[in-house]
Amino acid sequence: MIRKVSKKYSGQPVLEGAGVRLTRIFAHADVYDLDPFLLFDFFKSDNPEDYIKGFPWHPHRGIETITYLIEGLLEHGDSLGNKGVIEPLGCQWMTAGKGILHQEMPQPTEYLLGAQLWLNLPKAHKMTEPAYRDITVNDLKIVEDEQAHVKVMAGTYDGKKGPVSGTYVDPVYLDVTIKPSGKFAYQLPEEDTVFLLLLQGSLRIGEEEVNADETRGVLLDKAGEIEIASEKGARFLLIAGCPLEEPIAWGGPIVMNTQEELRHAFAQIRNGTFIEKPE
Repeated sequence: MIRKVSKKYSGQPVLEGAGVRLTRIFAHADVYDLDPFLLFDFFKSDNPEDYIKGFPWHPHRGIETITYLIEGLLEHGDSLGNKGVIEPLGCQWMTAGKGILHQEMPQPTEYLLGAQLWLNLPKAHKMTEPAYRDITVNDLKIVEDEQAHVKVMAGTYDGKKGPVSGTYVDPVYLDVTIKPSGKFAYQLPEEDTVFLLLLQGSLRIGEEEVNADETRGVLLDKAGEIEIASEKGARFLLIAGCPLEEPIAWGGPIVMNTQEELRHAFAQIRNGTFIEKPE
């Protein structure tokens, strides 16, 4: 049995942060279809005016944010004291937990290309201690054969385990390039949500052809093996994870389980107690 296309996503242009132009692949309206994933933003531009204003300091709680940069440079900092620059094929994997402030500021380059994913935290770990992982191109695990080239950030593919593991949801995150006339096959648990973000080229999934020029995202149905082919070659990001099946209360950068938890978080932001001060 092969997983088929369940739903296609063209994405919507949005302005975020201080004025960053990006494509929102999915968000609020799709949370129960995409569980445990909440939001997926895609950005690409050769014009710094589209992104230079960046994402100044803002809070998060109850989620993990995963920023994968394929091309370009992005400066970042957070209230834990972490700061640095994400370089090509690098990733900022941030666990907001009970509360964090951070900023992400893309730097002018010839081309900016990447994606940010929001991953929900289970109810039992919504208020965990904030944490940060800095993943560089040298940390990624590579699997390559005559069919495909796969960069493994999280999860395991062909026996290679990515640098991110032991997280609260333990998702899969792969950067897959299928070579001309090549195929990609992958087996995951039947209940896992599987989503593809198309970067370039055309994919054949079952009997259906999807093209990155027309379709930016694809949700696969449940159960069965993942089998994807490409006649002329293609590249996509694959994310997968087991649904949490928990209630979602979402307000801006905060994602909790109840409206009362949301109200409490925003009250803390207003009165200055959102971030614990070191003793």
